[in-house]
Amino acid sequence: MFYRDHTPPHFHARYGEFEVTVEIETGIVNGKFPSRALALTLEWHRLHKDELRSNWELAKGHNPLNNIAPLE
Repeated sequence: MFYRDHTPPHFHARYGEFEVTVEIETGIVNGKFPSRALALTLEWHRLHKDELRSNWELAKGHNPLNNIAPLE
C-alpha cells in the first residue's frame, strides 16, 4: 500500500517483472501475474482481508502500517 494511493482500497503485489493491484473488498485484480503467483496472492488476500482493511485506514491517516504475515 502507498500512503497517497487512490480508491478503491487495494494493495500492490510484485513478482519478478510482474505487478498487480488487488481490490481489498472484491478481490478484483488489475495487471498480470503468473497463475501460481496469482493464486497464492489471492489466498493471502482471503486470509488477511481484515488486516488489509485496517492498514488501508492507517494509510489514509498517514500512520505506520502493521506487518501482515506471509503465507506459510
